Amino acid sequence: FNELISGVRSDVAVKVFGDEFEQLERTANDIARVLSSVPGAAAVKAEQTSGLPVLTISVDREAIARYGLSVADVQDVVAIAVGGRGAGQVFEGDRRFDLVVRLPDEMRRDLSAIGTLPIPLPAGIREAHASAGEDDVTGPPYVPLGLVARLDVSEGQNQVGRENGKRRIVVQANVRGRDIGGFVAEARAAIARDVKLPAGYWLAWGGQFENLVAARERLSIVVPACFLLIFGLLYATFGSVKYAVLVFSGVPLAMTGGIVALWMRGMPFSISAGVGFIALSGVAVLNGLVMITFINQLRDEGAALEDGIIRGSLTRLRPVLMTALVASFGFVPMALATDTGAEVQRPLATVVIGGIVSSTLLTLVVLPAIYRLWHRVDEPSPATEDAIDKASIE
Repeated sequence: FNELISGVRSDVAVKVFGDEFEQLERTANDIARVLSSVPGAAAVKAEQTSGLPVLTISVDREAIARYGLSVADVQDVVAIAVGGRGAGQVFEGDRRFDLVVRLPDEMRRDLSAIGTLPIPLPAGIREAHASAGEDDVTGPPYVPLGLVARLDVSEGQNQVGRENGKRRIVVQANVRGRDIGGFVAEARAAIARDVKLPAGYWLAWGGQFENLVAARERLSIVVPACFLLIFGLLYATFGSVKYAVLVFSGVPLAMTGGIVALWMRGMPFSISAGVGFIALSGVAVLNGLVMITFINQLRDEGAALEDGIIRGSLTRLRPVLMTALVASFGFVPMALATDTGAEVQRPLATVVIGGIVSSTLLTLVVLPAIYRLWHRVDEPSPATEDAIDKASIE
């Protein structure tokens, strides 16, 4: 997924954009050196863009002028001998194959053999020499390539990376023992301090960090929408803002347990932990809804406030504990995972388990106390209030 999103496989990637490869390589090496000094950096490497042996044939223009040749004459011979050129087609039934003419592989790898390639002289070149009074006009009608060109094998580019039409080199790094967001923030400050970018060159950050930024933007919309939806469903259930707020109060304390669990295990906040908080909110609201609904039901049946709270809390103790234990034990294997995918499973499971513990304590202890504080002894239950309203209307 990292490669599909940003074209690299590492956790963090610094993309250096510019025009000249030499300057890009120098800048990328400087950035790699700075990244290696940031705590948490692992497997830091700059993209290898050079090191491929390249055969360079430089035409001597003065030499070819003496023989009456053009640059195209020399290039055509080299292109046919080294690269190959189609000379026709071979038919096998209804299939057609191009017939390509070129030198054998062993000769194309031999500089001395390439240097002896015959470059045909133009028609009439010997007659021109004879008319000029030259005696040696009996030579062959061609000249070796080595007499009209210089052959060199040098180190060249093995790839040319481009993105959005601009050349770029990628510096990759993995992050170990800390969160990616904090690592990138520190790395950005270090690069801005120690690396001077030439004019016309710029940086872009990618890798898993790019996925983190995109997911964080989505969660900034999804999480508030989730909480609003939960509160709206609670209000639709009770028909009262007070009871909706009472049950929804389980969400903050459940989140407190998830945060404490992450801190105790030394885990940073991540996208998977954020998803765990969303799931945790549903469980916390569910337990609170079960208890408050049953207490209201007892009061509708005529139970006093104190008696309804005590009986409702004791009666719903088993369902609340069952819900909490099932969810907690179900996430234990994920919380202890160490194989592939553990970096996603462990934060999510840790948040859910820690949050369920605090949410259960809230539901069994704090929630009944808050319910008692928000009600007077002579205050009717919601169902009784509706009956009184109907009687007054009649």
